[in-house]
Amino acid sequence: MPSKTIYVSDGDAALFRRAQELAGGNLSGAIATALARYVEVEEARLDGYEEITVTIGTGARRKARFVGVLLGEWGRQSAAGRVEVFRVYRTRAGRYAVHADRSPDVSWKSGASATSGGSGSGGGWRDYLGYLGLGEQTWSFVQGEATFDVADSLEELRDKLPEEFYKSIAGADGEPAVEYLDI
Repeated sequence: MPSKTIYVSDGDAALFRRAQELAGGNLSGAIATALARYVEVEEARLDGYEEITVTIGTGARRKARFVGVLLGEWGRQSAAGRVEVFRVYRTRAGRYAVHADRSPDVSWKSGASATSGGSGSGGGWRDYLGYLGLGEQTWSFVQGEATFDVADSLEELRDKLPEEFYKSIAGADGEPAVEYLDI
């Protein structure tokens, strides 16, 4: 196996020592792993993809990371104040990743209704002062639920999305991640 000499500046010596410790004494393995990761991310970036981190679960959530390009984002709010946001990504492997973030019911009261326990309506123009950060307000929010699904094809994606969002994603899917213009 060929050997290479790497010169390390004094300022980076501590970093290399720590990498060697974390790699069980195998600095060459640590460097190769870091370079492989760097090459993967940079090649994807040159192709128009980016590293994406999403949060999944309820309560104490976990994070997942992948390389992809955002195809679209779509959201809606119910009359009760519940919000759903869907994001669809095309992964570098050609699959589709769906991240859905659903809030719990949200409570927001401003103006006279904040202290009286009212519903937030009927306070007139004073209710709008709360949106400006003026006057009395109360609000509450509890972490909702976030899901992450992967589909191998557009057809598999259909059941994971609201119909109108699916149609817009299906129409935009043939577009390249990056279009190089000769201008």
